[in-house]
Amino acid sequence: MNGVVMAAEATNVGNTWINIGIFAAFVVVTLVVVFRVSGQNKSAADFYAGGRSFTGTQNGTAIAGDYLSAASFLGIAGAIALQGYDGFLYSIGFLVAWLVALLLVAELLRNTGKFTMADVLSFRLQQRPVRLAAALSTLAVVFFYLLAQMAGAGGLVALLLGVTDLAGQGVVIAVVGALMILYVLVGGMKGTTWVQIIKATLLIVGAGVMTVWVLVLHGFDLSGLMQAAVDKAGTDAILEPGVKYGVSDVTKIDFLSLALALVLGTAGLPHVLTRFYTVPSAKDARKSVVVAIWLIGLFYLFTLVLGYGAGALVGPEVIKAAPGGANSAAPLLAFALGGEILLGVIAAVAFATILAVVAGLTITAATSFAHDIYASIIKKGEVSPDGEVKVARWTVVVIGAVAIVGGIFANGQNIAFLVALAFCIAAAANLPTIIYSLFWKRFNTSGALWSMYGGLISTVVLIIFSPVVSGKVDPVTGASLSMIKDTSVDFHWFPLDNPGIVTIPLAFVLGVVGTYLSKEQSHPEKYAEMEVRSLTGAGAEKATSH
Repeated sequence: MNGVVMAAEATNVGNTWINIGIFAAFVVVTLVVVFRVSGQNKSAADFYAGGRSFTGTQNGTAIAGDYLSAASFLGIAGAIALQGYDGFLYSIGFLVAWLVALLLVAELLRNTGKFTMADVLSFRLQQRPVRLAAALSTLAVVFFYLLAQMAGAGGLVALLLGVTDLAGQGVVIAVVGALMILYVLVGGMKGTTWVQIIKATLLIVGAGVMTVWVLVLHGFDLSGLMQAAVDKAGTDAILEPGVKYGVSDVTKIDFLSLALALVLGTAGLPHVLTRFYTVPSAKDARKSVVVAIWLIGLFYLFTLVLGYGAGALVGPEVIKAAPGGANSAAPLLAFALGGEILLGVIAAVAFATILAVVAGLTITAATSFAHDIYASIIKKGEVSPDGEVKVARWTVVVIGAVAIVGGIFANGQNIAFLVALAFCIAAAANLPTIIYSLFWKRFNTSGALWSMYGGLISTVVLIIFSPVVSGKVDPVTGASLSMIKDTSVDFHWFPLDNPGIVTIPLAFVLGVVGTYLSKEQSHPEKYAEMEVRSLTGAGAEKATSH
């Protein structure tokens, strides 16, 4: 029996016990680490920011672990295997996004804030309305991102364990959610960070081993590998742009819109921004991003080899026919290379990837609610750090339960829709306000509220009335490609899958309009103080909201 057929069978069935055994080993190791660091959580700074005790290298590795989700590993490899050049554009977009984070937000946020993005915004703006808007935006981004990861746990990871029925996938989602709650509840940011460091190491090493293996089989000749993929696909179109995004003028605009959301959204993702507060200095914040860029860039170079390797060794037809479609490319390649053991390792890496990302999202949401809404708005700052952390722990449980239920309902839905929505909200609702707050002296609370609520509401509305929710039909099979599977239901009027090209510029414009329409004073003395602190780090260790 040849490797391709065996790979296809492995994806349908696989050796479930090997996969579970390797995953269980990962869970045991990470739980030991989490419980070991749990005794060090003695203050709010410990729970929220890991006591600001991580080095730039450690935090950069954790950022890579937080950022490289299952979609990056399984999704991009599959996109390259099937769409070639157009699939690799995802890797480029995700990587370039970090330059925006490095140049515009990393050091400045670390110098100005304390625990959350709202700390930065409320430094020179009215605290209560801005904190509420920032917290709502953060929770919206986290919810949709978390929903996508939990649904991915049901779809992708359950596939690797041979679980095909919806009830079984619901159990997988519940297990992932329960482990996530345990990691964050016990370990706080310290435990979550170490889980992310372990996961990033596993993911990059696993992808690196597969990359070298594929290159060895092709004599370390990348051109030969690509030619093998072309021969297997029967067309050289996978080496040229336009397979997915050159079909029509609408798809070209859609690609620009998606690219804008991905590149700008990363610098506004709350779970990424939170990581800048876990280091002791601005220098470490910069180093964190540099280390993350190197690790993430290395990984995305691996995806190029893995994608074309899957195309050459497995073949597009087998990948598309397998359960999970494009998402099965990396597991199929793993089985074709190393059999059940390597497939089991990849299954464990997929589990580790989802666990680390959802843990990072959960600690961010809990921090935002407890610190921004409960402590600052409800209690008006009159709450002890211990009381704040207690609320954060309860928030973790609630968010975990919501994520489990939401993930079960979202299982089988369009995961790309949820991820794109999260990135687009981050780019439209968060980034303009962060940029204006850091760099524009005239900016005021009215501008911040116009920008944040305008970006948030416009993004959600346009997504609801876009083809990803209703009205998108496969021209060949006639099947629905939207979230609503009934092809008779069609209420979309916005033509693009991603509204970033509209809502992101709109949010920037609304920030300007809201600022100039308001008679509110902009407090230039607070801006001057913020500018000095953000650029020099003076007073950063005593950062508090005014």
